[in-house]
Parts: sequence; structure tokens; C-alpha cells
Amino acid sequence: MEDQQKLEEIINQINIYKNQSDILQQQIEAIQGSIAEIEILESTLVDVKDKNSLETLVPVGAGSFMNAEIKKTDEIIMSVGAGVAISKTVDEAKETIVSQKEELKESLNKMIDSLQKISQIVAQLSPQAEALMAKVQGAGQIPVQ
Repeated sequence: MEDQQKLEEIINQINIYKNQSDILQQQIEAIQGSIAEIEILESTLVDVKDKNSLETLVPVGAGSFMNAEIKKTDEIIMSVGAGVAISKTVDEAKETIVSQKEELKESLNKMIDSLQKISQIVAQLSPQAEALMAKVQGAGQIPVQ
């Protein structure tokens, strides 16, 4: 019965690590989405810099848009969190988003490292579980399915 208990413990550990892996993967995807949004903002800021006015589509709800003209392109209103937004020049906004992008990339790299470590642990535990399974089945402690 000792092998049976050890097998169950290893299987539980593998399941816990796989759940952590799934959560990390979701967080990685969210951060990648945020980085993509920042890159779109960077591109937009480059496009609008030094233009007196700009024609664009503005969302009005339910997947509908209206043509609009932006007359003041030298400022951008940026959210700084907690429902607070401040006005910044295009250059100040660029500095802010470069900083945000670097922070997101650092977080992304840490999460990817964690995901790789978890994968390595699961890769080490899986052969142990398989060996114990074969041993337990050979001893007749678990019926073969």
C-alpha cells in the first residue's frame, strides 16, 4: 500500500502543477495582449505626432462607428489607474508607454520562467508516477483499466 499512497501523492502534485501551469498560461496571454495594445498605441502616437488634425472612426456602441475629426493632436488623456486620467503631451505619453511596456515584458519573462520550471518538475514527476503505476499494477494493487 505504500507504493499506492506514493503514487497518489505524485499524481496530486502533477495535477497541482498542471493547474498552476494553466493559470500562468492565462496570465501570459493577458500580458501579451496588453503589450500588443501598447504597441498599437505607440504606432498611433507616431502617426498623429505633428499633425494639425486627424480623421478617424469613433466607436458609438453596439459595434457601430462614426467618422470624426480630432483637432487637438498634441495631447493625449491617459489612464493612470483607479479611475484617474491625466493629460500628457505625445512625448510624455511615449515615455510612459515605453516604461509600461518594459514592466510588462519583465513580468512576462518571469512568468515564462516559472512556466518552464513547472514543466520541468512535471517532466521529472511523470516518469516516477509511471514507474510506480507499473509496480502497483504488477503487485495487483490497482486493477488494470
